Amino acid sequence: MPHITVSLPEGWTPEDYSLLDSGEGYKLERFGGVTLARPDPQAIWPRRLPQSVWDAADATFSREAGGDEATGRGTHWNVQRTLPEAWPVHWRDLTLLARLTPFKHTGIFPEQAAHWDWLAVRIQAAGARQVRMLNLFGYTGAASLAAARAGAQVTHVDASLKVLEWGKENQTASGLADKPIRWLADDALKFVRREARRGSQYDLIVMDPPAFGRGAKGEVWKFETSLPALLAECRAILTERPLGIVINSYSIRASALLLGNLLETMMAGHRVRGTIGIGELALQEAGGGRLLSTAIYARWAST
Repeated sequence: MPHITVSLPEGWTPEDYSLLDSGEGYKLERFGGVTLARPDPQAIWPRRLPQSVWDAADATFSREAGGDEATGRGTHWNVQRTLPEAWPVHWRDLTLLARLTPFKHTGIFPEQAAHWDWLAVRIQAAGARQVRMLNLFGYTGAASLAAARAGAQVTHVDASLKVLEWGKENQTASGLADKPIRWLADDALKFVRREARRGSQYDLIVMDPPAFGRGAKGEVWKFETSLPALLAECRAILTERPLGIVINSYSIRASALLLGNLLETMMAGHRVRGTIGIGELALQEAGGGRLLSTAIYARWAST
């Protein structure tokens, strides 16, 4: 197994995204023209910026005693000025719409840009070959947009109709309405099994499975038992010459080694040789400050 790599995102301007500070269980970020303070359990160190800067945040996410960020129950935003329902944030030439949600998220995970670039490089290197990509648990679609812009045909699957509509808004805002992206509300495991029966195949598969979730029809997803089953099914829908696989996770009970071992098992004996890279996605505080780990990943790339 390779060494663990820390991957930092590129392509953000300080005006569109910046991690301004972190510490004491929170991170202070700029999304476009809006400054937000959001919880982050990994940021247990002291803050660097004065309290007055934190107090000036446009909105701060709070959780009441017994509140649950996963469901949005008992949570709220303390908003200091009137904010639009949605506002644009730009990454390279994509336009992504940010919103305040009851789950502390904004619909944009800036650290994921490290994966977006990785996917685009592999799609563009395929030359005239028509690349097909499957994005499971795709959320608001930034990875799908980056892949489509690079030339891939994309199938985007998420259980939430609301976030699928959000993804379509991002597609239109980015000027990519004519790009081939299928937006599907479905359970990831059931969808992959149906694709195998239909004989559908993909060159790239990307997934960001939750620790726990429910499918479009109430199907239960549990990371520890459902992910190995999903990867076994995904093996059957790979093309004869697959380009890559990305598994990303925000589950704090998992590790990059765990994801790497699962990916190694999935691709064992495949006729196409490849390499596995594992690591953490991280954000760096403005001015070259501390690194804040945000997610773990494993990636397989054909060689």
